[in-house]
Amino acid sequence: MSSVALHKAVKKYEDIEVIHGIDLNIEPGEFCVFVGPSGCGKSTLLRMIAGLEETTSGNIIIGDRDVTQADPADRGVAMVFQTYALYPHMTVQENMGFGLKMNKVDKQEIARKVDKAAKILQLEPYLDRKPKALSGGQRQRVAIGRAIVRGPDVFLFDEPLSNLDAELRVEMRIELAHLHKELGATMIYVTHDQVEAMTMADKIVVLRAGNIEQVGSPLELYNNPVNKFVAGFIGSPGMNFLKGQIVNDQVVVPALGNMVMPTSTALKTDLTDVLVGIRPQEIDLDNQGHQLPVDIIEHLGGVAYMHLLTATGEKLVVELRGSETLYNDQQTGIKITADKVMLFDPQTEQRIN
Repeated sequence: MSSVALHKAVKKYEDIEVIHGIDLNIEPGEFCVFVGPSGCGKSTLLRMIAGLEETTSGNIIIGDRDVTQADPADRGVAMVFQTYALYPHMTVQENMGFGLKMNKVDKQEIARKVDKAAKILQLEPYLDRKPKALSGGQRQRVAIGRAIVRGPDVFLFDEPLSNLDAELRVEMRIELAHLHKELGATMIYVTHDQVEAMTMADKIVVLRAGNIEQVGSPLELYNNPVNKFVAGFIGSPGMNFLKGQIVNDQVVVPALGNMVMPTSTALKTDLTDVLVGIRPQEIDLDNQGHQLPVDIIEHLGGVAYMHLLTATGEKLVVELRGSETLYNDQQTGIKITADKVMLFDPQTEQRIN
């Protein structure tokens, strides 16, 4: 396993800069996830580490080697792509060992490494099959196995689960977590799915428009986002944002009938207008609370998401667990859980508490 470090890494396409001086340290053995919306630069950054995209300026260090100008084959990395990229005329065993064969590795050594990878990935019954006889999840495991047999210093994953159905994605998330635990390898994983990021990562890097917004553990980002973007991106469903006003050192929300928020943080700011962030999990139903009409309820079995209509038209989503039974077009009262409200500057979108 090796560390990965980026120092002032910049990527330009002609005069257009898409990665803006990234500084990042990934420790040996960490499972680091790059997450962000489409077009934020996460795949470009991964391809820069792999050497598939030229780094315009700055440095990329893997272990103790500066690999900024090194060829992809000399960087000690193995990449798993969104598409499986398997040779259809080769068996699973041949696909997994092909890279070693091209490097003229001894046949017995190839067989040993392929057998070891197949055991880790539970592919032993399928070694003689060709890709067309495999499911999507099995094909992705073969692609991962091909990376394992190379014995890289760093594994790179570029949205490897996006082509799988929902059930297989959950299954493969668990398998990748087991793989990381067993190999103890440094892994960098790109996804736009924050649920994947939250469930798999030791460290999450949140990207937006070629910049890093925040780096931290999943719970750090969930509990202590530095700005509105991170707060809204991390967590499912996303955080509610309502316009608030500071009146007599209290935060009131017009959308909720000038409800006073349970926070004293307003004393730390000179702002008169704020954005109030409330997670759907932190809103409770209370018959004595402020009444709002129910617009839509999404029933998902053990959990439901209730969309409420506010006086100002702002969105408010409440997560329900348990046996509450409500229907569209009903009214319900709500209360806000104390100490869970976050405040943001409406201009800079930075968190102020």
